[in-house]
Amino acid sequence: MSERKKFIIIVLTFIAAFFMPITNPNFKNAIFEAFAMLHEYAREHVLLCLVPAFFIAGAVSIFVSQDSVIKYFGPKAKKWISYSVASVSGSILAVCSCTVLPLFSGIYFKGAGLGPAITFLYSGPAINVLAIIITARVLGLEIGIARALGAIVFSIIIGYLMHLIFLKEERNRTDLNEDMFNFDVKESRSLSKTMVYFFSMIGILVFANWAKPLEKSGTWATIFSIKWIIAGIFLIILLYSITQWFNKSERKEWYNATWKFALQILPLLFGGVLVAGVLLGRPGHEGIVPSVWVEYLVGGNSLRANFFASISGAFMYFATLTEVPILQGLIGAGMGKGPALALLLAGPALSLPNMLVINSVIGPKKTVTYVSLVVVMATIAGMVYGIFL
Repeated sequence: MSERKKFIIIVLTFIAAFFMPITNPNFKNAIFEAFAMLHEYAREHVLLCLVPAFFIAGAVSIFVSQDSVIKYFGPKAKKWISYSVASVSGSILAVCSCTVLPLFSGIYFKGAGLGPAITFLYSGPAINVLAIIITARVLGLEIGIARALGAIVFSIIIGYLMHLIFLKEERNRTDLNEDMFNFDVKESRSLSKTMVYFFSMIGILVFANWAKPLEKSGTWATIFSIKWIIAGIFLIILLYSITQWFNKSERKEWYNATWKFALQILPLLFGGVLVAGVLLGRPGHEGIVPSVWVEYLVGGNSLRANFFASISGAFMYFATLTEVPILQGLIGAGMGKGPALALLLAGPALSLPNMLVINSVIGPKKTVTYVSLVVVMATIAGMVYGIFL
């Protein structure tokens, strides 16, 4: 960093500290909310969500066959295969907009095309089975179906539009890495062993984060009651696979790759969570922006209401499944059904921490374009849904 940049940072920090309204009750509360959100995030989402996701991402970058990634997600893959696989891949992962980031980074740096990678990035947190089921049960079958179909369609359209918009850059990326796309990887173990290894990690991620259902009986409640047993079984399978099927050198590569993803993503995530907490607060609590303003601005089905729902949802952080009770409260306070769907389609897939990390992976131009496409399409979908209802 140059001396000039350091000086500017020092001056801006001084000005911010000098004029900081520390005696203002709203400001004090916003600061508390920022650290309360970070506290909640660290306790509830880092160990069970992000850590398994980092290990999966590290495994993808080291052990997934280059040919496999390029075959299904690469720029030369058949479009209908790559986008179809990417659009539904999130249905097996109960991940939030932040947990999906190391997985997205892993497949993108492994050689996936921008379009399929973006499709996966959107679909991961937007269409997981648990979220769709709870949405339908709590908010109604119609909005549950609309969310599921909207997420699949959106992921494909947004991914393909990103591919078209940055087609020239993607072609240059392919040309510059031509050797990567022609490289033949020799597998050191069978495909079945590799699949067991990956599914065991996915099983840990899914069942360790299995949410408590609203009803006390039924299939989902039964699974919840034994989720740690199931997660433990997957952990035993994982430990067996890495000790029996992988050598010491491979395990070290895996750990190093996992650590690299953690170092890249965690600082940005924690910083973004703090900023989001200051501005918007936790669900049910106040940040600098009063929640009553949000409720006022998203009533009805106007363009303004749908756009505001999309843009506010895009910058808020939603942990997996938390968007449902938040929306339940907002709808009860007068939020329109169109804006509710718009928030469901933009909110879980995006957040301020999410944007910061995406920017570090694909750059500011692609990040701004991706966020804009999500917000615009969520706004249109919300208006159409509101009109038909």
